[in-house]
Amino acid sequence: MNGLMIKALAFAAVLIIATLAVVNSMNIDLSDSINMITMIGAIAIAVLTAGVSVKYINQMKTDTASGELAEENWDGIGEYKNELPSGWAFSFLGTMIWGLWYWFIGYPLNAFSQIGQYNEEVLEYNAKFDSVYKNADEATLQAMGESLFLVKCAPCHGETGDGLSGKAHDFTTRMSKDQVLYVIANGSDQLGYPMGAMPAGMASGDDAEAIATFIAGGMKGEAPVAFAACTSCHGEDGKGMGGMAPNIAEYDDLIISKILEHGKKGKLGSMPAFKTMLTPVQIKSLSAYIKTLK
Repeated sequence: MNGLMIKALAFAAVLIIATLAVVNSMNIDLSDSINMITMIGAIAIAVLTAGVSVKYINQMKTDTASGELAEENWDGIGEYKNELPSGWAFSFLGTMIWGLWYWFIGYPLNAFSQIGQYNEEVLEYNAKFDSVYKNADEATLQAMGESLFLVKCAPCHGETGDGLSGKAHDFTTRMSKDQVLYVIANGSDQLGYPMGAMPAGMASGDDAEAIATFIAGGMKGEAPVAFAACTSCHGEDGKGMGGMAPNIAEYDDLIISKILEHGKKGKLGSMPAFKTMLTPVQIKSLSAYIKTLK
């Protein structure tokens, strides 16, 4: 055994002893599979570092360049067409096998996860929250909904729900004429109502203007003749025929829950879906509050 090998083994031994000392000082439980795998990995790295260093340092001392030169060269410096060293090839293959094991069998899919624990605790809390406020009265729901609105909705729709002076949807006016004209021209197929998609171009020109003016005005007075194109899905009162289509006459719990579930395109961009962020009781409370913004 030459001096280089002795030094390498001594260096590896020092690394292993230092690792064990740190583990002991920190009272790390090696009975835990993850800690044990980490410890084995640290020892393997120390041994491989020493072994690889000895191998290639010795090789640099004794080996000479040989083989077929590639045609390409840079300032007279070329490369040999040598095969990839077997050690590198097996190390690469071993890394891929270990990575597959790590992902599908070892950590994190088959072990403790702080994210998983957090998600479980959130679900448990949400279930408890809904059970407590399941039968809350209207005043409690509105107060709860106001708090949610100020946190979740106000950044885009404004604290009073006015849409930041027209930059986003204005809850105080229900639906603007421009919004109605946009839906008439482009259709709508996002909220998942049983009636399905509203096709584009249901009306145009003066008919579209008359429909938009009537709906934006609160559907007061006599409906224009062209509004008959809307009644087959939305009903003559515009209330969506019992949830089959969107209620275009007023805010109801269903349309608010649909928008929160699916998101919606708006003037500021796409509103994200809040399906996984709010509990059923929170959605109900938010709906109760939005209906007061008139």
